Amino acid sequence: MTTPNRQGAEKSSLTRILPLLAILVVAVVGFFTLRDYLSFEALRDNREMLLAFRDTNYVLSAGVFVLIYVAIVAFSLPGASIATLVGGFMFATFPGSLFNVLAATIGATLIFLAVRWGFGEKLGAKLESSEGSVKQIKDGIDENQWSMLFLIRLVPAVPFFLANVIPAFLEVPLHRFFISTFLGIIPGTVVYTSVGAGLGEVFARGETPNLGIIFEPHVLLPILGLAALSALPMVIKAIRGRKEA
Repeated sequence: MTTPNRQGAEKSSLTRILPLLAILVVAVVGFFTLRDYLSFEALRDNREMLLAFRDTNYVLSAGVFVLIYVAIVAFSLPGASIATLVGGFMFATFPGSLFNVLAATIGATLIFLAVRWGFGEKLGAKLESSEGSVKQIKDGIDENQWSMLFLIRLVPAVPFFLANVIPAFLEVPLHRFFISTFLGIIPGTVVYTSVGAGLGEVFARGETPNLGIIFEPHVLLPILGLAALSALPMVIKAIRGRKEA
């Protein structure tokens, strides 16, 4: 026989994972149904309609764009890179970059909260009460949270989804996650938004945009420089720790 306390615990556990289940279902459905709509080809074919709507309804188009971008990121739908290009194409590098950064940050925060609500708190508590090397890694991350958060945002090799999920398991405060996400994604977002702002010429030449531009030396090196700067506090702490030891 199931006791009331056990029923309450099971109901609470189910409630906690509902947001994650919703994200998973929408992500799977979106992967198979939205790929053709969130693509460069779709942007190319509908560019005149988008620009006409923007010219007659600027505030509304900006609001709708931000909401769609938030949904793309929050539900891990395909097309985040295309959405960034659209932000540049419709609203120029600025304020397009601001719209892109704000929308991506809000979407990332929603995933972060869903994961932390579902599993992050329990896993974080287990890591905190663990011993040995696991506890040492956890303590090391806790001591350098700001640096770690900026690093995973600035280094292009870290997938955006993982950068949203990992902090949820490490008891990162919400304000740190939001601030580090907003500031950390600015460099890469500005690059892609500027690519989007130049899509008119790309369309005129019948070409496709170079989304690998972020890995070109003149773009990548400054971003890696910022990543190294964000890692500097950890290096200083490590050096001081060795000297004290």
